[in-house]
Amino acid sequence: MMTSRAFWAIVSNSIFFCAILCATFSAAFSATAAFAQPPGPNEMPSVIQVPPEAQPSEHFDAVAATNAYLAQIPADKMARSDAYFEGGYWMILWDFLYGVVVCLLLLNLRWSARMRDLAERVTRFKPVHTFVYWLQYLILTTIMVFPLTVYEDYFREHKYGLATQTFGPWMVDQLKGLGVALVLGGILAVVLFGIVRRLSRTWWIWGAVVTILFGIFTALIAPVYIVPIFNKVTRLNDPKIVDPILSMARANGIPAKDVYEIDASRQTTRMSANVSGFANTMRITLNDNLLRRGSPEEIQAVMGHEMGHYVMNHIYKGITFISIVIVVAFAYLYWGLGWALQRWGEKLQIRGVGDTAVLPLVVLLVSIFGFFYTPINNTTTRTQEYEADMFGLNTARQPDGFAQAAIHLGEYRKMNPGPIEEWIFFDHPSGRNRIYASMRWKAENLKLFMPPCQQANLYSGLERSPTSEVAVKK
Repeated sequence: MMTSRAFWAIVSNSIFFCAILCATFSAAFSATAAFAQPPGPNEMPSVIQVPPEAQPSEHFDAVAATNAYLAQIPADKMARSDAYFEGGYWMILWDFLYGVVVCLLLLNLRWSARMRDLAERVTRFKPVHTFVYWLQYLILTTIMVFPLTVYEDYFREHKYGLATQTFGPWMVDQLKGLGVALVLGGILAVVLFGIVRRLSRTWWIWGAVVTILFGIFTALIAPVYIVPIFNKVTRLNDPKIVDPILSMARANGIPAKDVYEIDASRQTTRMSANVSGFANTMRITLNDNLLRRGSPEEIQAVMGHEMGHYVMNHIYKGITFISIVIVVAFAYLYWGLGWALQRWGEKLQIRGVGDTAVLPLVVLLVSIFGFFYTPINNTTTRTQEYEADMFGLNTARQPDGFAQAAIHLGEYRKMNPGPIEEWIFFDHPSGRNRIYASMRWKAENLKLFMPPCQQANLYSGLERSPTSEVAVKK
């Protein structure tokens, strides 16, 4: 049973944290909701013409066509998107270092141990004890990282013309995210700490299994139950858009009967689409920025790419790969926590791996693992994205639409990185490589775009473009 003294202790502590949160953000809620704005300063041209060099002809050259598409991007827009993306390299480092500092403060100032003590005064029932600790930990760390969060996700996005929300609606979304993290993170924390306390030698194996299953469950419910918390999802009824998409879906065995639209312009100017979920929650979704700014050919190219992820079983391959990574990460945690607690556990007032006060140490070790794992994760993701690109080109047969999409995505992605830069930081192929891939595909399928009277001399007069990725980069 919870004593009245312990009850009021946790209530007052929670009120204290919430008071700080509300005092810091009180101005946020006086603003009205902001919806889609006129094109921002970093938006690429909405109407992208097919340049003469990319027109089908007997002398079509993929490199020349690629360079002609890139020449349509204004120099100031290219420089701005490069600055944004390159700044993201530093944000990866600062996010990591900032998180390390937060974890070290919670440990060395004994704040984690004090939150554990307070949670224990609430109840002796371990699951509730764990959830109460998680509540305190989540609110406190959210406050501590808020300065970096508000710069990175609000001010910086507005600086580069990628955000549409005023501060009030943005804060509402942050609080919604906090609520989702409280529920889902709390459930996972309760289950994992329960496993650690009962299975002292094999907790890392069963913890990995539970984490994998929890990730699958979250991916399953996200399109239907989590996404609508932040955005309105409606059925798209425009036959000019829907019919070609559903035709591609049927042709590739995708069991989709509807196409959905999401009002992403509430938050951002970015264009995107996805085939999300799996089993009974699978759905095809386009955001309204893509519908507003993309040509029909571009939309078909993008959706062909997204269908590629589904048809090529990237979801299941991704689950398999990340499952291996999670098992490795838990093995690393088993070794790392044992070593760290033996060395500093008493000093930090952490009683063992099953003590909730160990959570900042867990987050610290996972952050180190994730920081050095980033290039590997980017490479595996980039490989799947390239596979989906090729599938999309063969399915939609819209190489110029695909090139147009790559330019639009270049609003926030560097178009022409170096090879090492792309390997480390890019989780998608660069814009130049994507345009070149689409033009190379077009060069090999020119007969699809030329009248029959010109096809007779096609292969005798066609100047083949270089097939090397190095050639396109000059």
